[in-house]
Amino acid sequence: MSDVTAKPVAPLDEVMLAMDVVDTLRHRQDLVARELDSVGKEQQLIARLREIYHQQGIEVPDHILREGVAAIADSRFAYTPPAPGFGTTLARLYVGRKRWGKPVLVAATVLLVAMIGWFGVWQPYQGNVAEQARIELAEGLPAQMDAIYQSIYEETKVQSAVVQAEDLRQRGKAFAAEGNREGAEEMVARLEALRDQLRQEYTLRIVNRSGVQSGFWSFPEINTEATNYYVVVEAVGADGNVLELPILNEETNQIETVSMWGVRVPESVYDAVAADKRDDGIIQGGEIGRKSYGFLDVEYNIQVLGGAVTQW
Repeated sequence: MSDVTAKPVAPLDEVMLAMDVVDTLRHRQDLVARELDSVGKEQQLIARLREIYHQQGIEVPDHILREGVAAIADSRFAYTPPAPGFGTTLARLYVGRKRWGKPVLVAATVLLVAMIGWFGVWQPYQGNVAEQARIELAEGLPAQMDAIYQSIYEETKVQSAVVQAEDLRQRGKAFAAEGNREGAEEMVARLEALRDQLRQEYTLRIVNRSGVQSGFWSFPEINTEATNYYVVVEAVGADGNVLELPILNEETNQIETVSMWGVRVPESVYDAVAADKRDDGIIQGGEIGRKSYGFLDVEYNIQVLGGAVTQW
């Protein structure tokens, strides 16, 4: 048989009594503080407890009362909160997860979706757009300028068009190299306008319709003693339709796109046109010029003074 003798297990009723004693002491902290404040008062506390239970009709053995007092004195059943720290904070968060878990999950989901949208979709898209714009400015627009210049070079019949086209192309490529997209695109537009001007074919004739002036005169603002004379003209294409053309107004120095405008002529030409119309109401020599393919300007068959107006 072993030399070690097992400690007998306390009966259940004694265990319950001991728990009750401790509970009573916990709820009577004033009594504990008063009776245990000095050494040798343990017996007084036990006596006081015995009296409390006796008043309730309960007889509690002294050894159970002593065990309860000893447990209280040793703070055996006292709760000591854990010291603040990272682990304690995590533990408290975990315990309260039902309270904050759902809002945090929703917020985390929204944040995740936003980050995926920003880093996974928006930024790549913006980067792709920026890269395409860079390639267009560095390669696309210069190539477009070269193509238009080549068309002008091949189609023109006057050297002045090639000179203008080369100047526009060089300026456009300089803008592109500087990163000036607006300037480069403007040069492309001007090259296209020059090419289109070369390709135009039309007849320039004096307007001869009822209710429309065929000519007029005016006093220029810069010299009111002089008189300017104009014949009203329109450009008629090969299909018989009247064209709208960009015309520089010499009075405002602005380019306007119009279907009729006044060409400045000498007084003698103006008088001849007026006499022609007075004769029978029809201007016999109505065609005053022709714009041919490959040329920039109209070839006039009357004398003109090189100015035009768009309003009168």
